[in-house]
Amino acid sequence: MKFFGSKTNVSLAVFFLLALILPLLVDNKYYMNIFILVLFFAGISGSWNILAGYSGQLSLGHSIFFGLGQYTSTLLLIKLGVSPWIGMLAALVLCMIVGALIGYPCFRLKGPFFTLATLAFLEVIRLLVSYFKDFTSGAVGLNIPFKPGWGMMMFRGKEEYYYIALGILFVVLAVTYWIDRSKIGAYLIAIRENEEAAEMLGIPISRYKMYAVLISSGLAGITGVFYAQYLLFVEPASAFDMNLSIQVALIAIIGGMGTVLGPVIGAILMVPLNEVLRSTFSGYNGLNFFIYGIVLILVVSFIPNGILPTISDKYKSYKQRRKKATEIAPNVQVERRGRL
Repeated sequence: MKFFGSKTNVSLAVFFLLALILPLLVDNKYYMNIFILVLFFAGISGSWNILAGYSGQLSLGHSIFFGLGQYTSTLLLIKLGVSPWIGMLAALVLCMIVGALIGYPCFRLKGPFFTLATLAFLEVIRLLVSYFKDFTSGAVGLNIPFKPGWGMMMFRGKEEYYYIALGILFVVLAVTYWIDRSKIGAYLIAIRENEEAAEMLGIPISRYKMYAVLISSGLAGITGVFYAQYLLFVEPASAFDMNLSIQVALIAIIGGMGTVLGPVIGAILMVPLNEVLRSTFSGYNGLNFFIYGIVLILVVSFIPNGILPTISDKYKSYKQRRKKATEIAPNVQVERRGRL
């Protein structure tokens, strides 16, 4: 599913051009934090979109890889003094291995059973990380010592974090764009639409599902490394949070699953809304979640396919009506002249 066909290229170019100059126009740490969160959630939601949006494997345990990315880079940094940039590569490899180990048995399940299995693996890994206290500090978590510099991926300001998050999002969108226009993407969409029919056509289903989970898990691990360096603190409860997995999924669903820019649109709309509601109704415990939930229900109810596919369908319908009107108009004029 593509966004206005070839106009995806223009949309991506405009988005990144505006994103590059945005820090030059905004000098407010609160707004910069929101922009960083938008880029972060767009990136991790984009990684989830590759697995769920294209191959149709609805996972709610995606924070497994997000948390593993955090702990991999953090432990390497604290215990061995390894730079987070190298830790990012280690997290990429580890998350892909774990993704393959989880995907191999789970891909035998279908529908809600696959989703429940990913949730079970998420809880198991969270408990394991909490259990090995001597290595991970358990539920207490790990504090990352602040040593500012590009080598440690730590900065006093927000702009550097913003551009790193933008770079990660660029990688995620570039990979998604490539998948969307490659044979892999076509096969994954065929598997999503009708797995039995795809198998009858000779598509190696298991292999391409594994491709999807490898790419998806690796990219999610990279976003986890960035988030750990941004907060400078890691703990099992937040690293392997089921609510994060749900939020990531909702952002992609609202923006448009199976599209390149869908997660970006969803993050641009939902992340600032969540932050505004949290700050506005901070004195009313839980009211921000209530309003946020109502907005989600309305969006999912009225545009179940997501914002981007809905706009795309309306645009195509408008073009078809214009084309028909253009074809009919000369005939109507000829008919009127004949009557005269």
